[in-house]
Amino acid sequence: MRYLIMLIFSFSISFASEKGGEVMNLTTEWIGIVVAAIFVIGYYFIATEEKYEINKAKPALFVGTFSFLLIGIYFTINGLDPKPLHNELEKLILEIAEIFFFLFVAMTYIETLIERNVFDVLKYKLLSKGYTYKQLYWISGFLAFWLSPVADNLTTALILSTVVYTIDKDKTSFLVPSAINIVVAANAGGAWSPFGDITTLMAWTAGKGEFVDFIFLFPAVTLGYVLTALLLSRYVPKGKPFFDMNLTGEVKFKPGAKTVIWLGVGTIIIAVVGHQFFHFPAMWGMMFGLSILKLYAYELKRQGEEFDIYVNMKKVENDTLLFFFGILSAVGALHFLGFLEYITKLYDIIGATVGNIGVGFISAIIDNVPVMSAILKANPNMDLAQWMLVTMTAGIGGSLISFGSAAGVGVMGRMKGIYTFGSHMKLAWTVLAGYFLSCLIWYLQFELMRLY
Repeated sequence: MRYLIMLIFSFSISFASEKGGEVMNLTTEWIGIVVAAIFVIGYYFIATEEKYEINKAKPALFVGTFSFLLIGIYFTINGLDPKPLHNELEKLILEIAEIFFFLFVAMTYIETLIERNVFDVLKYKLLSKGYTYKQLYWISGFLAFWLSPVADNLTTALILSTVVYTIDKDKTSFLVPSAINIVVAANAGGAWSPFGDITTLMAWTAGKGEFVDFIFLFPAVTLGYVLTALLLSRYVPKGKPFFDMNLTGEVKFKPGAKTVIWLGVGTIIIAVVGHQFFHFPAMWGMMFGLSILKLYAYELKRQGEEFDIYVNMKKVENDTLLFFFGILSAVGALHFLGFLEYITKLYDIIGATVGNIGVGFISAIIDNVPVMSAILKANPNMDLAQWMLVTMTAGIGGSLISFGSAAGVGVMGRMKGIYTFGSHMKLAWTVLAGYFLSCLIWYLQFELMRLY
C-alpha cells in the first residue's frame, strides 16, 4: 500500500505542472513535500486504527486542517497572492458541506428508524423464518445490490449493516464477511446507476455517457460482485442465530414508524430528482427531508407520542462525519498543491485501459471523488468504453479497502471494533478477485464484442 502511495507521489514530482483553475505547482517545494509526508504518516495511523487504538477521525482531521494551515503560512512567508488559496478553500468547504450534510441527514433517518423499531421488526421477521447465517448473508447482500442503484451506496450500506448487526452482535465470524459483502454489493450496485454513486453522477453530469450507457456496466459489476460473494460465503459460519419467540415476543413498529420509512424514501427521491432536474445540490433535498421529519416529529408529540428527533440526532456517528471532513480536506490540500493533477499523467505512460484499472486502486487509497474529478478535469482523449471503465473502477475500487468508499466508512462506524481495516484486509483478496473479473467482463463486452 505504501509503495503505491510513493509511486503516485513520484509520478507527481516527475512531471511539470500545467496550471489550471486553482491548482498550484508546489509538489517539489518544501510545502509540497511536507504536506505529502504528513498525509502518508496520517494515513498510516488511519490504517492502523486498531494497533494504536486511535479513532480514524483524529488523524484524518489533524492532517486535513494542519495541511491548509501550513499552506497558508507558506503563502504568507513568500508574499504570494492569497486569492487562489481563498478560492480553493471556498470550493472545498462547499464540497465538504454537501457531503457532510447529506450524511448527517441520512444518519439521522437511520437513527430514527432504529428508535422506531424498524430494524428490530425486520430482524424479527428474518429470524422468525428460521434463516441460517448463510441465508441471511445472501439476503442482505442482494438487498444491498438492488437498493443502492435507487438510493445511494452509503445509505444502503448503513441500512443493511444495521440490520445484520442487530441480528447477532457477538458473532464476528458472521458480521465481518457480511459487512464486506454489503459494502461490495452497495458499491457494485451503485456503479451501474447514474445516481447510485457520486462518481457515476459526476461522469453522467459531465456528459461522458447517456443514462442508458451506464446500465451496460450491469454484467461486469454483477458478475464481479457474485464472485466476491461466493468466495466470502466460505467464511460464513453454519447454523442459525439464536431465536426463541416465547422469550423474545413479537416486535412491533412504534407509532409513526411506517410514515418515517416513507419520509426517508421520499427524501432520497427529492434529493436525486432535485439534483438531476432542478439543479440544486443533493444535500439540499436531504435537508428539506429533515425538515419534514422534524415537522412530523412535532405532530407526533402533539398527539402524545414520546418522540424527540433531537435525541436521535445526538446518536449520529460524529466520528464518521469528522473523518470525511478530515480526509476530504487532506485530499483537497494535495489537489491544491498539484499532486492529484498528475495521476492522469499515468495515461501517457501505460495507456487508458491499464490506467483506468489502476484508478480503482488509487481511489481505494485516496478517495474516488477527487480522483474522478481530476480525471474529468484533465479530460484525456478516451472513447465511451474507456469512460465507462473508469466510472466502474472508481466506483467498485473503493471496496478494496475498508475506508476506500463512503459505504465502507459508514459500515465501519456502524460496526465499531468489528468491521475494521484489519478484518477487511484479511479477506480483501476476495474483493480483488471480483474486481479483476469485472474488468475482464468489461474488456470482453466493450472491447471485443462491442456490446454497448
